Amino acid sequence: MQGTSAAVPSARAGTVGAMVRNLLVLALLAGCAAGCGLVDAVFDGFKHAKAVENDLVAMVGVKPAVGFNWHNGRLTSVTVTFPRLLQDKPLQELADAARTAVGKEFKQGADDVVLAFSLGPSETSAAQADQAQNKNLP
Repeated sequence: MQGTSAAVPSARAGTVGAMVRNLLVLALLAGCAAGCGLVDAVFDGFKHAKAVENDLVAMVGVKPAVGFNWHNGRLTSVTVTFPRLLQDKPLQELADAARTAVGKEFKQGADDVVLAFSLGPSETSAAQADQAQNKNLP
């Protein structure tokens, strides 16, 4: 019995030591991430992207998807993707609205603002694809 009770506390001591070491590593990584602005870029970046979406809904009437890239604390690019082509708005008006919203909500200008439109699924049917393949056969 004495041998069994002595083995259990030593096993627990090893587990506690490993857990303390893991917590210290986690605290060190969290401190490094907070120091380099990574936490702000990730958490606040999503808030800024949602704010840009809301601004563009108010300006244009259509809600886009907004993505962003940070590099060393600098906003390198923001992509604004509308769900379809907007026939009633000139492209220059959409571009100006996107740049204005990005500058306002991200609190800094992006190196590049990409404006995109989703065209939906391709209209090519399987039959048309088969016909195109048959034309290439001898």
